[in-house]
Parts: sequence; structure tokens; C-alpha cells
Amino acid sequence: MVNKYLATIISFFLPGIGELIQGGETKKNIIIFIIYLILGAIMFSTKGSIVYSILAIIVLIYCIYFAYDTYKMSE
Repeated sequence: MVNKYLATIISFFLPGIGELIQGGETKKNIIIFIIYLILGAIMFSTKGSIVYSILAIIVLIYCIYFAYDTYKMSE
């Protein structure tokens, strides 16, 4: 088990992984990480368009939410 603050930071940059190393649900967290990778791939393939900006905001909210979720799960 990793320090809850370290897990939260990891989860911000790699959603799903921080909670996974804390002992969370494996299948759920792998799906969360795969969705993050797909969103990132779509975002960077549309670089320079309005879709990029919208997806960047969505990915940021996604990262913040799962970092918060990891922090709450660690308590």
C-alpha cells in the first residue's frame, strides 16, 4: 500500500493506476485507464481544432475526478 498522497498524484497523471496500486478494483481501474488513453489519443489526433480544446477540458476534469476518487478511497 502506497501513501495516499502519492497515490493521488499518480492517479492525477494516470487515472485508475493510483487507485489500482492502493488495492482498488482491478477491472474497473484498468477500464478507467484505457478510457484515459483513448481520450488522449483522440485529443492529440485533433490538435489545432476546437475539438482539441474541448477534449483537453474533459481530460482535465477526468483526471481531477479520479485523483479525488483515489484520495477518498484511501481514507
